[in-house]
Amino acid sequence: MIQPALIRKQRIILLILMFLIAFTGIIGLGMGSAALSYDRLLPTILGQGTFKEEFVLFSIRLPRMIITLLAGMALALSGSILQGITRNDLAEPGIIGINSGAGVAITVFFLYFPIEVGSFVYVLPLVAFLGALVTALLIYLFSYKRKSGLQPVNLVLTGIGFSFAFSGAMIVLISSAERQKVDFIAKWLAGNIWGTDWPFIWAILPWLVVLIPFTLYKANRLNLLSLSEPVAIGVGVSLEKERLTLMLTAIALAASAVSVTGEIAFIGLLAPHIAKALVGPRHQLSIPIALLLGGFLLLLADTIGRNAVDPEGIPAGIMVALIGAPYFIYLLMKK
Repeated sequence: MIQPALIRKQRIILLILMFLIAFTGIIGLGMGSAALSYDRLLPTILGQGTFKEEFVLFSIRLPRMIITLLAGMALALSGSILQGITRNDLAEPGIIGINSGAGVAITVFFLYFPIEVGSFVYVLPLVAFLGALVTALLIYLFSYKRKSGLQPVNLVLTGIGFSFAFSGAMIVLISSAERQKVDFIAKWLAGNIWGTDWPFIWAILPWLVVLIPFTLYKANRLNLLSLSEPVAIGVGVSLEKERLTLMLTAIALAASAVSVTGEIAFIGLLAPHIAKALVGPRHQLSIPIALLLGGFLLLLADTIGRNAVDPEGIPAGIMVALIGAPYFIYLLMKK
């Protein structure tokens, strides 16, 4: 039974995170190269702005903010699942190769299929999912041992190896491509949020609408998988079946996110860790906090990055890495 004090603490943290997201969102909506002052935000939202103000708000900044928020939530949830099923605090879709696998699939699709960027918005998450799924299957095959089964440490180490290999493969693929396509893929690799229009929201939203409730439903299973294998088996958990189901969920979440934001790592590492530090290891409590925290971290990174340097800004992936990489090294040394 969850203590009432912990539930109250979780609710307070959720309210604080909602406030931080709203505050960061308002700051971000009023900042940028195109002028839109804060005193004009509310009139523009209410339909009393000029054509330029409405275009800047509803066609540029608002969809980007929503996409960033949704992608951060998806990556955080994916990281929570992976850390639970592998029992490894370092597991994260960017670190264990899932994002890189999705990136290779998107790169091949973009380079060798005669389709314009704007016309395959809804296909990209599926392409990324297939690439991430193939990667996960390869990682599974190479890390599975007949005698000991799927060991979490082997899974993470194999994933890191595949991540490096796929990153190299992407560089080889773009080395002979057209300049315009190389620029797009280079921005994708840097984590430059490129899907900044309403169709991209409808491309990622269905995945979250289905998979967030599903993961919360599976929270008890995740709690058991986080314990030792004998304990999980003793209470009747089918280890391989649950791991496979939750692994596919994590892959779908990560693939849907990176398909519109580019390759962003460490959100899936930072958000679950901070959430567990705040409310403990129970996934019923930590997952909602990790969701909002992941959205907030990516939104904050993108808001700072796109306004830090004119005119292009700093990609959100680089901003997150500046925070996440030292934290990853700290966890590695701690382990």
